[in-house]
Amino acid sequence: MLQYKDYYKILGVDRDATQDEVKRAYRKLARKYHPDVSKEPDAEERFKEVNEANEVLKDPEKRAAYDQLGAQWQAGQEFRPPPEWKEGFEFRGGGYTDAGAEQFSEFFDSLFGGTGVYPGAGYRRTFHMHGEDRHARVLIDLEDSYQGTTRTITLRVPEVTPDGHVTTREQSLNVRIPKGIKPGQQIRLAGQGGPGMGSGEAGDLYLEVELREHPLYRTDGADVYLDLPLAPWEAALGATVTAPTPTGAVDLKIPPESQPGRKLRLKGRGLPGKEPGDFYVVLQLALPPAHSEEAKALYREMKSKLEFNPRAQLGAS
Repeated sequence: MLQYKDYYKILGVDRDATQDEVKRAYRKLARKYHPDVSKEPDAEERFKEVNEANEVLKDPEKRAAYDQLGAQWQAGQEFRPPPEWKEGFEFRGGGYTDAGAEQFSEFFDSLFGGTGVYPGAGYRRTFHMHGEDRHARVLIDLEDSYQGTTRTITLRVPEVTPDGHVTTREQSLNVRIPKGIKPGQQIRLAGQGGPGMGSGEAGDLYLEVELREHPLYRTDGADVYLDLPLAPWEAALGATVTAPTPTGAVDLKIPPESQPGRKLRLKGRGLPGKEPGDFYVVLQLALPPAHSEEAKALYREMKSKLEFNPRAQLGAS
């Protein structure tokens, strides 16, 4: 398990330090621990740590992501990085030119998805970097998947204030929810991710779709399920009942001697798409309450006249 690294402590700055304060602290420590000039016994290792800390804290995007750990982690605790933070970390052009620090730590790699190219103290100022992809989730109703819709979502994105502090601001986007989208699928919004550096293009925003819990229906891939309660006589004798579906009510024929758990399929009435899913009605048995003497008498009559043991298959009486 990887260990959390306190980049602020490594550079000797407060968590609310401005970008200029981060830059000054980095330059001071980089001069102190540069392997070509430093006489400190651990100069090379400290130099690598300083570069690693600076690489995150100098970048508002990376710093804002890293700061999310602050409320949950302290130095020395075990850390499991969110998997979505490994996406989209790609440097294009430029490169690390100091031979004293070939790689950063596994913690840095796991956080931002190491690619083998690590800009540091000696990077060329004209390098171009593709913006990082961002990931978020959007919660929709089941009916939105059937019909398609447009949603306005609000994201919190990092930015640098005029006085040099990193903060977050709200960004609203109108998102088209396509008809037939399924839970777990992603909607890609090109250019809505992190900004690029130099002439690098902005990253993309990926929205993972989640369905809000529905009071009637549940989904499994493209298939949709409804639990339909039946009276005992409807299940035993057969009946025609009205069942709701996301596209409107249907008249459903219940075969005689239907058992609880039996599935009736309505082909193609699941989530729409190139290959639409099916709609399944799962039959359930609802017992009338024995609230009155008349109801209790009917149950006693059934008990005396029907030879029925629901536990017979279990070998029990």
